[in-house]
Amino acid sequence: MSTLTLLGVALGLAMDAFAVAIGAGLQLCDVSKRQTFRMAWHFGLFQALMPIIGWLAGLTLVEYIEPVDHWIAFGLLAFIGGKLIYEALRHSEEPVDRCDPTKGWRLVTLSIATSIDALAVGLSMAVLGLSIWWPALVIGVVAGAMTVIGLELGCRFGSLLGRRMEVVGGLILIGIGVKILVEHLAA
Repeated sequence: MSTLTLLGVALGLAMDAFAVAIGAGLQLCDVSKRQTFRMAWHFGLFQALMPIIGWLAGLTLVEYIEPVDHWIAFGLLAFIGGKLIYEALRHSEEPVDRCDPTKGWRLVTLSIATSIDALAVGLSMAVLGLSIWWPALVIGVVAGAMTVIGLELGCRFGSLLGRRMEVVGGLILIGIGVKILVEHLAA
């Protein structure tokens, strides 16, 4: 696989992480270096590990995973996006305990949901007889970098447009889930 092709694949896989990071930046409004590191690390790590898992699974598990991977990604993203919209639209005078998308199970769930496509890339590389180690590293680094950029962009837009942008962030997550679902169902 050429370097240009590998970078194209890595950028394509990183687009979901980028969009989710924009949504997280919109929600958080003021993103710390620690939050940025956590999200970039997890998204990059999961984007690097999923192709390895797919590659190791090879052809033995593809028939079980492939029929439902798009439903899993859609369900996870729709749930988190819906929850984000719900929290943004709550009409409550009391302070809202908003979950930080760069912590805990929410971060793990987002990491899995944005990296499921990378599993298929690993399976494809196994079928083609390609080594996975260098591509996995490049995919992980690119996803981490795109996450940092997405968080920064989301934070800037969020501070300009306020809390209603959380709704936009939730809609972005749901939209990514729908996109994944439609692409797989149309294929």
